Amino acid sequence: MTFNVGTPDRIIRVIVGLLLIAAPFITGWAMFTNPAWTWGAVLVGLIMIVTGAVRFCPAYRLFRLDTSKGARR
Repeated sequence: MTFNVGTPDRIIRVIVGLLLIAAPFITGWAMFTNPAWTWGAVLVGLIMIVTGAVRFCPAYRLFRLDTSKGARR
């Protein structure tokens, strides 16, 4: 598979993904009283963690972006 997510990008994705997963359960923000916001945040967080783990982002492919500095394996 071709990689298109570099190391700094991966670290940011995993951190933000974990924060998005934890936010509905920790923050107590009013927007998370609606289950759609809670599940939306969890889903986006999971997607960010998975794309960081596998080093491939379909949206990057669509827009021809690459932060991996040439890592192709």
